[in-house]
Amino acid sequence: MNLHEYQAKELFAKYNIPVPNGEVARTPDEAVEAAKSLGCDMWVVKAQVHAGGRGKAGGVKLAKTLGEVKQYATDMLGMKIQTYQTGGLALPVNEVLITEAADIEQEIYLSLLLDRTNQCLSFVASAEGGVEIEEVARTNPEKIQTIQINNVEGLFPYACRKAGFAM
Repeated sequence: MNLHEYQAKELFAKYNIPVPNGEVARTPDEAVEAAKSLGCDMWVVKAQVHAGGRGKAGGVKLAKTLGEVKQYATDMLGMKIQTYQTGGLALPVNEVLITEAADIEQEIYLSLLLDRTNQCLSFVASAEGGVEIEEVARTNPEKIQTIQINNVEGLFPYACRKAGFAM
């Protein structure tokens, strides 16, 4: 299943998991209107593609003015993003997510992925997470915890606790 960030955030919000407020835009003018509707004074403009590493590819920008929101949306919409996760493809950006900016106290990482090697689902968790998780994996692999989920038994609370303690 491929979800854009805004779709994942909609699911989180549906189940009362806190997420920053945001709106999707398909034009620069829609991006400005989205920023205005959020009622804050700084925004994050995020290209919506099915890949991580967007920030390093120019697909995540902090905007301090509505003019910057419009400029970043103009720059991103229609651009093609190629990252380590796109398999050599350059993915087109058709939508941007405008979110309220937040002060970041700590970045953590949590992923639920299909582990093809072990033929199961696995949680990957780290208290050292965020946008540089690949760097953490390279320099401090012991800071990343992988918890495999047994296909027959399913997900048990202990696996969730183990992932939580890793963060």
